Amino acid sequence: MIEAIRTDTGDTTEGTGTAAAAPAHTADEVLRVLDPVAVEDAIRKAAAAEIMPRFRQLAAHEVLEKNGPHDLVTVADRLAEERLTADLTSLLPGSLVVGEEAVHADPAVLDALAGDAPVWIVDPVDGTRQFVHGDPGFATLVTLALRGELLASWTYAPALDLMATARRGAGAELNGEPLRPAGPPAAGAVLDVAISHYDFTTDEQKRVLAALETDGIAPRPCGSAGLEYLHIARGELDAVAFSWENSWDHAAGLLLVHETGGANGTVAGEPFRITGGNALPFTAARDEETARRILGLLAAAN
Repeated sequence: MIEAIRTDTGDTTEGTGTAAAAPAHTADEVLRVLDPVAVEDAIRKAAAAEIMPRFRQLAAHEVLEKNGPHDLVTVADRLAEERLTADLTSLLPGSLVVGEEAVHADPAVLDALAGDAPVWIVDPVDGTRQFVHGDPGFATLVTLALRGELLASWTYAPALDLMATARRGAGAELNGEPLRPAGPPAAGAVLDVAISHYDFTTDEQKRVLAALETDGIAPRPCGSAGLEYLHIARGELDAVAFSWENSWDHAAGLLLVHETGGANGTVAGEPFRITGGNALPFTAARDEETARRILGLLAAAN
């Protein structure tokens, strides 16, 4: 179980999208020069220009499969990520971007997460399937990290007009208002838990997650991961249990939950590492006791 998310520094490598040689930074230095309002503005503009004009307006040729019929990508994902990559790196010179679509094209892009340069972790449309089907439950997720430590995050649901932000050690906000810790669920309450969607899990993962189908817990398939984390931060959901570790799906929400008093951990009882290699599944929850309860059930079935 962990309260913060951090990884060890990795070696730097050269090449496009990887952690090439960069000036040394500290987290405090990066946060000191960061303009969070400018980042928020860049995210809103990318969504307004590339995502929302295509919402419920996608042509058939603008939607493609990546790794199967449920793993979709649209022209909006690609163009929004391209725009965010340009805008975010201009806001923080020397920074790099790990974006979902860039990693799909070149897995070596992930190497930046272990390097010494600040990294923007970007999911241009989290919940692409919802976006394709005209469901407003999708979000743009952006997180700034340094050597595995999450510094700041933005969770923007443009169709729902929600902007949640978090900053390391400074709390979280939703549409400019503080998000207060929800605290533990009421004694004896049934826990609402969002789990990896069945369409994206193996038979073995389904078996392990089925351990949550027990008295006192009500699991359901997740929608947009980023918005599920926001539900925890708002006290509308007790926990998530996920069997995949893509940093762009989880980084923003993990910081958001942490800054609203939540906890997270893997079935090995180790910190979740945004660089990967985690023991899965893992959980994030509104409080430490809930996280411990979820992990106990998952670890016993793992």
